[in-house]
Amino acid sequence: MLSKISRYYHTLRHLKFVQIRCRIWYLLRYKYRQIIRHSYPNYLPSHLYHRITLSASLPAFADIWQERQSFTFLNHTHHFRTNIDWNYLEYGKLWTYNLNYFEFLHTPKLDTATGMSLIKDFNRDLSARKEGMEPYPTSLRIIHTIKFLIYQEIEDADIDRILFQQLHILLDKLEYHILGNHLLENGFALLFGAYYFQDEYLYHRAKSILLPELEEQILTDGAHFELSPMYHQLMLYRVLDCYNLVKNNVIWNKELESLLHGYAKNMLGWLKAMTFSNGDIPLLNDSAKGITPSTKDLQSYASRLGISSSKNKLSTSGYRTMVMGNYEAVVDIGAIGPDYLPGHAHADIFHFILYYYSKPVFTDTGISTYEIGESRIRERSTFSHNTVFLPPYEQAEVWGGFRVAQRGKPIIEQESNTIIKASLHYQKIKALHTRIFNFQENRIVIEDKLNGHEQGIANFHLHPNIMPIIKNSKVVLSPLISMQFEGTDNIRLDQYEYAEAFNKRQPAPKLVVNFSQKLRTVLNFKE
Repeated sequence: MLSKISRYYHTLRHLKFVQIRCRIWYLLRYKYRQIIRHSYPNYLPSHLYHRITLSASLPAFADIWQERQSFTFLNHTHHFRTNIDWNYLEYGKLWTYNLNYFEFLHTPKLDTATGMSLIKDFNRDLSARKEGMEPYPTSLRIIHTIKFLIYQEIEDADIDRILFQQLHILLDKLEYHILGNHLLENGFALLFGAYYFQDEYLYHRAKSILLPELEEQILTDGAHFELSPMYHQLMLYRVLDCYNLVKNNVIWNKELESLLHGYAKNMLGWLKAMTFSNGDIPLLNDSAKGITPSTKDLQSYASRLGISSSKNKLSTSGYRTMVMGNYEAVVDIGAIGPDYLPGHAHADIFHFILYYYSKPVFTDTGISTYEIGESRIRERSTFSHNTVFLPPYEQAEVWGGFRVAQRGKPIIEQESNTIIKASLHYQKIKALHTRIFNFQENRIVIEDKLNGHEQGIANFHLHPNIMPIIKNSKVVLSPLISMQFEGTDNIRLDQYEYAEAFNKRQPAPKLVVNFSQKLRTVLNFKE
C-alpha cells in the first residue's frame, strides 16, 4: 500500500495545475454527461469562404491501405468483410487510432471515389465513433481530410458541415490535461480548420495554442522536448504542413509564416544531427520504424518549401553525437524529458547506440507495443538499455503505459570534443553512478563508477546480426570489433527481444556484465 501511495505521489507531483484541473473537469463532465450537455454546430459558417491551396506534401509513408476495406497499421492487417468497424479494437487502441487518423487518404493507390466513400462512411454517425472522436485522432483526421479535399479539389457541403462540427467538438476537448504533442496536434488541426473555413475564431484559438506550445516544446537545439526522434519527425512533418498552408494562402497577412519557418529550420537541423549516415534514426525513448516519414523525405519536403538547414550542435536535448573513424555514436546524458510529461520516456540515462560502417552494432531494444503490460514496462526499463542497472533500483520508476514516478536527473561534469563525463544520483538509496565516454579514432573507452552501492550490471544490447564470442574478459563481436572489460565479476551472453517496429520482435544477443564499484569497457575497431 505504501509503495503504491509513493508511486502515485511521485507521479502526480510533477504535473502542471492545468493538467490536474482539466483531468478533473473532463472526468466530471464524462460522468455527468446526461446533465452537462453540449450542442455543436450542425451547419456551415454563414459567411462565404474561398478554397485554399497547398504545395505537394508527402504521401502516406507506410502501406496503410491495401485494397478496399483492408487496412495495415503497426504491422497488423485487417480486412473488414462488410461494414468498417471504426471502433475495431482487436489489435489494441493504437491500431484503432491509426484507423481513425485517415492518413490512408494520402496513399497514392487510393482513388478519389474510395476516399470520399470512406469519409462519408465515418461521418454517418459521429456519436458511434468512440475512439475516433477522442481529440487526438480527431485532430489528425481533420488535417488529413482537409489536405485530401484540397488536393482532390473537392467541394462537398455535407463533408464540410461535419468537418466544421468536428472542429467545434475538438474545441470542447482540447488536451490540456495531457499537453505535449497532443495539444500541439490540436493546435495544428485548428489552424488547418481556420484556413479552410477562413474562420477568425478558430484562427485565434489555434494561435493561443501554437505560439506558447511551440516556444516551450521546441528546445533551443531544435529537439522536440519529449525527446523521441520518432515524435520529433511527426512534429516536424506537421510544422512543415502548417508552413505550407500559411505560405501558400494570403490570409491573416501570413503572420505565422516567419515563425513556422524558423521552427521548421531548427527542428530539421536537430534531426539531421541525430540521423545516422544510412538514414536511420536512433530508436530512443518511444521510437519505432514505419511510423513517420524518413529524415530524407522530410528534408526533401522542406527543400521544396524553401527551407534548408545544416546539422545543429546538440545541447539542451541531452543527446550527443560522435562521428569518428568509421563509427557513429549517439549518447544520452540528459534527463528523461519534461517532468510533467514523461509518457514517452524510458529509463535510459547514459544509454548509447553505435553504428559501424553505417550498420548497427549496439542498439536500443525498441518498442513493440503501447498496451499496458509486462512488455511495455520491460521495454522502458533501465535493464533494456545500454547503461548500468543498480539492482533492484530503476533510474526511473516506469509504470502503467505512460507513467513515471521517481526519476533521477543527470549532471554533466565534463564535456569536450572527445570526452563526456556525467553522474546520476539515486536519492532513494543515496548512491551515485558516474559514466565517462572517451571517444578515440579506433576505440571507445567507457568507465563506470559507483558510490554508495556495491554492485552494478552493465548491459550491452547487440543488433540481431551480431554474433558475439566470449573469451574470458574479451568479447569478439566481429572480425573488426572487439570488447575488453576490466573490473568485471563475470560476463554472460543473454538474449532479449529486439523490436525495431510495433508488433515485430526477434531474438537478439546482449552482454550482461556484473561488476563491483568500477568497470572499464574498451571497444576496439580495426580498419
